[in-house]
Amino acid sequence: MLKLYVNPPKSSWSLRVWILLKQCGIPFEQINVAYLDDKAAQRTQFLTFSPTAKIPVLHYQDQIIWDSLAIVEFIAEHYPHIWAQDWQARAWSRSACAEMHAGFEHLRNICDFRPLDRVELADITPELAAELARLDTLWQQGLTRFGGDYLAGDRFTAVDAFFVPVALRIETYGLQHYFSPASLRYQQRLLGLTTLAEWLAAKR
Repeated sequence: MLKLYVNPPKSSWSLRVWILLKQCGIPFEQINVAYLDDKAAQRTQFLTFSPTAKIPVLHYQDQIIWDSLAIVEFIAEHYPHIWAQDWQARAWSRSACAEMHAGFEHLRNICDFRPLDRVELADITPELAAELARLDTLWQQGLTRFGGDYLAGDRFTAVDAFFVPVALRIETYGLQHYFSPASLRYQQRLLGLTTLAEWLAAKR
C-alpha cells in the first residue's frame, strides 16, 4: 500500500497529493508528521523518512518518491485515472501543474499558506497582481476549453489538486476581486469538497 507522509493542515504541498488520493478513491496509509520549532531537529527527524527532509514523501514497497509532482506522476503509473482521459486535456493539465509547481513565487512569498486564518493585505504588489491575473486566465482557459466543472473536464483530476491551495489562499487573503465569476465559481467548488473539510479539521 502507498504510505504518504503529510502535515495537515499546514503543508500546502502535502495537501495537493493527499486530496488527489482522497478524491480519486485511491487507498493509502497516512502518516502525519509535525513541523518543529527547532529546524535542525526537524531536519534530522524528517531525514529518517524523506531524502530531502521535506514533505510530502511517498513510500511504496522499498521505493521512496519525493516532490509532489514526481509523486503524482508515480501514482499515475498505477492509477491513470488521476489525469483526464482526453490526451489534450492531459497535456494541458501537465503544463498547468508544472507552472503551478515552479512558479507563482510572489503568491507563495506574500500569501503564506494559512488556510484557517483570514488576513487583510496592506498592499498588493504589481508582481502579485500579475500572478493573480495569470491564475485567472489559466483557470478560465481550462474551464472553457474542456467544458466541465473542473479544469480538465467534468471530474476532479490532478490539475485540480494542484490548485486547491490557491483556492484557499484566495479565501484567506480576500483576493476574490482579482478573479472572474467563472473562476470564483470554480474556487468555491474546490472549497466545498468534503475531503478538504477533513484536511482543515485536522489538529494543528
